[in-house]
Order: sequence, then structure tokens, then C-alpha cells
Amino acid sequence: MNKGELTKAVAAESGLSQSDAGKAVDAVFDAIAGAVKDRQQVAIAGFGTFSAKTRNARTGRNPATGEEIKIPEKTSAAFKPASALKDL
Repeated sequence: MNKGELTKAVAAESGLSQSDAGKAVDAVFDAIAGAVKDRQQVAIAGFGTFSAKTRNARTGRNPATGEEIKIPEKTSAAFKPASALKDL
């Protein structure tokens, strides 16, 4: 399912127009992305938890030359599904 299909499903389930459902879907995604960007956790009961995860800096190797390189610390988004979602 892509974003367009999700918007259509929300519109059908809620009785909203596709335009309003699209705005609602966008608002939810923007709220989750903003919270994760601010390093806050978003927990949705029965669905899962969105959070920011930090990978520590480390030393790696260039596969072409074998030379050691420093890989900087990186923050990315993470999702952990709730047990109710896993059971589906």
C-alpha cells in the first residue's frame, strides 16, 4: 500500500473526502516526523513506537582499497511494532 492507497482507505473508512483524508494523513506523518526529529518518542497503542536511534561513530574499511575510514555518528528513525501488530 502506498500513500495514495492509504489516503483512499482513510477516506472510505472515515467518510471524509479524499482531499481531507490526504490532509489528515499528511498531518499525521508530519507530526511523527517532527517528534522524531526532536528526539521524542511517539507511541501509538496497539500499533508501535517511532523513535530516533543513534548509531555510534566507528572505524570501517573502504572495500576497494582496504583503507581504514572513520564513519561518523548518525541518527536515524526507528520503528518497533507493538505485540498486537506482530500478532496480526
